[in-house]
Amino acid sequence: MTAGDGIFVRALGDDFARLHPQLQRRFGVGVAAGYGCIGRGVMTELRRGAWWTVPFLRFGTLRNIMFPERARDVPFRIDNHPYIDGYGRETVTFVRTMQVSPRRRRRFDATMIHSAQRGGIVDYLGSHQHLAVDLELSVTREGALRLRSHGQRFYEGPLAFRFPMLLSGRADLTERYDDDRGCFVIDLEVCNRWFGRLFGYRGEFTCTYPPASDIPETVKPYREERRE
Repeated sequence: MTAGDGIFVRALGDDFARLHPQLQRRFGVGVAAGYGCIGRGVMTELRRGAWWTVPFLRFGTLRNIMFPERARDVPFRIDNHPYIDGYGRETVTFVRTMQVSPRRRRRFDATMIHSAQRGGIVDYLGSHQHLAVDLELSVTREGALRLRSHGQRFYEGPLAFRFPMLLSGRADLTERYDDDRGCFVIDLEVCNRWFGRLFGYRGEFTCTYPPASDIPETVKPYREERRE
C-alpha cells in the first residue's frame, strides 16, 4: 500500500481485493482516485434502545451524533467526499442525512482518516470532531465490509481523555452489495456492553460517483482536531 492509495485501501491492505467489486469502487474513494461517492436510498428501519436512551441520543443531536427517532422507510443520503484537511491528512466525509419526518431532518456526521500512528482508521464523530474512535475493518467471506469500533477519545481545547465505555457504545456495521437487486445494503448497531442497544439502522441505496473536487462545504466539520 502507498500514500497514494485511499484510506480504506491502506486500512484493509490485500484484503481490499476481496471486497465485492461494487464495494471496491465505493470504498476506493480518495483524492488520488479522483472521485467521491453519494448514496441515495431508504432506511427501512431506524431503531433505538429503551426509553432511558432518549436523553443520551437527544444530546447527540447537538453535534450531529446519533438521534432519538424510531421510524421506517426514511429517505436518506450519504455523502462520502475525499479532501485534504487543515493538517494535511487525507479525509473522507461520512455524512448521513435522514428525513425522519416531513418537518424534521437529522444528520449523523463523521470524518475518517488513516492513522499511521494508530495503524488504522480513526473516525471523528460529529460536527466538531469531539470524539475520535478507532475502527477495525475486515472483509467477510461474501465480500461484504465489516466495521467495528473500539477505543474512544474525547478532545476539546486542552482537554483530552479516553471516553468511558460505560457512557457510550460500540458500533458494529456491515455493508454489502445485493447483486439481484442492484443496491448496497447497510446495517448498523450501536450497543453498550451493560445496557444493550443504543441506536441502529438498516437501509439500502444506490450510488453516484462525482469528481473529488465537487465537495460541498456543508459536509465538512466546523472544527478539525489534530490529535488522533
